[in-house]
Amino acid sequence: MNYIGLIIFIGIILISNGCGTAGKSFDTSNTESILNGTTTRSDIKKIFGEPYKIGVQNGQPVWIHEKHHYSVLRDDTPEDLIIIFSSDGIVQSHQFMSSKPSS
Repeated sequence: MNYIGLIIFIGIILISNGCGTAGKSFDTSNTESILNGTTTRSDIKKIFGEPYKIGVQNGQPVWIHEKHHYSVLRDDTPEDLIIIFSSDGIVQSHQFMSSKPSS
């Protein structure tokens, strides 16, 4: 009978500490340095590293850098950077989103 209580206790501890991460970390402090029409794909790669996702939107290349940390005990802190490039590799538009309060 003691084993059942121990198993339940360990299960509760594991569930309450459950967390997960999707994406990969990137330096969000440099998002303001992106200039539409000026910043290049190689500049973005130097600043933020390889994108987590690559896609196409309306025929334009799109890079997505994202980091989501999930935890039962703490709030989720998602951070997403979406960059749309022109066909010649110049940033056409970009968007940074985060649930962290802005300064």
